[in-house]
Amino acid sequence: MMQRRRQPEEKGAPKWMVTFADLVTLILVFFILLFSMSVVDAQKFRAIADSFQQRNIFEFMPSVVEFENPTEEKGEEQKDPFKEGDFEENENVDVNMDNLLEEVQEFLEVNEMKELVSATRDDRGVVLVLQERTLFETAESELIQSAEPFLEKVGTLLAAIPNMVKVEGHTDSRPISNFRYPSNWELSGARASSVIRYLVENNNLEASRFVATGYGDTRPVVPNTTVENLKINRRVVIVISDPTYLEGDTY
Repeated sequence: MMQRRRQPEEKGAPKWMVTFADLVTLILVFFILLFSMSVVDAQKFRAIADSFQQRNIFEFMPSVVEFENPTEEKGEEQKDPFKEGDFEENENVDVNMDNLLEEVQEFLEVNEMKELVSATRDDRGVVLVLQERTLFETAESELIQSAEPFLEKVGTLLAAIPNMVKVEGHTDSRPISNFRYPSNWELSGARASSVIRYLVENNNLEASRFVATGYGDTRPVVPNTTVENLKINRRVVIVISDPTYLEGDTY
C-alpha cells in the first residue's frame, strides 16, 4: 500500500498577516495625508515649544524650536550681565527671585553702589532701599543732579527684567506743613513719583509696570529717637515684585 506524501509546510508569516499589514500601512498613509493637509495652530505650537525652555534671569538658553529671532548658537561667548549696557529686556523671562537677588547684589557691587543701596529679599520680592541723601534735599521731592547717574544704573537693571515695580516713599516723624506739602503723606508720595518719572522717561520703561505709594512716617524701620535714626527712616524703597506674591494692597 503506497503512503501519501505529506505536503511541505509553508514557512514565513501566514498570508492573512501580509494582507493585514498592507491594510495598516494604507491607514497610516491616509492619516499622514490628512495631517499634511490640516492647518497647524502656530500660536499653540509656539506655546508648547516655549514650555520646553529653561531660562534664568540673565542666562538665556536656546529654544527647542527656532523662531524669528534665534538665540546665539551653543559655544558662543556669553555676555557679561554685569557690564553697564549689557542687559537685554525680555518680557518672557521667568524670573527666579532668589537668583535675581544674587544678580542684583553683584550688579550693585560691580557698579560700586552698595554703599548707596541695600538689596534684600522678602515675601514681596527683591527690595532695594535708597536713602534720602542719595536722591533729595531735605523736605524736597525734586531729584538732585547727583542722583541721576545713580538712577540710570537702577533703570538699566529694571530694563533687564519684566517684573512689576512698586516704589515707596517714606519720611521720618517730624511734621511738615507748607504750601507744597501739607503733610508727610504728600511729600512721600511726591518722592516716589519723582523716582518713577525719571526711570520711565530716561530708560524706555513701560509706565504700566510701576506703582507709586507714599507711606509718610507710618512705617519706620527704627524708632525716630535720634538724628541717625531719622536719616534711616527717610528713604525710597523699590520693590521688584515677586509674581507669585499676593499682598493685601494689590496693584
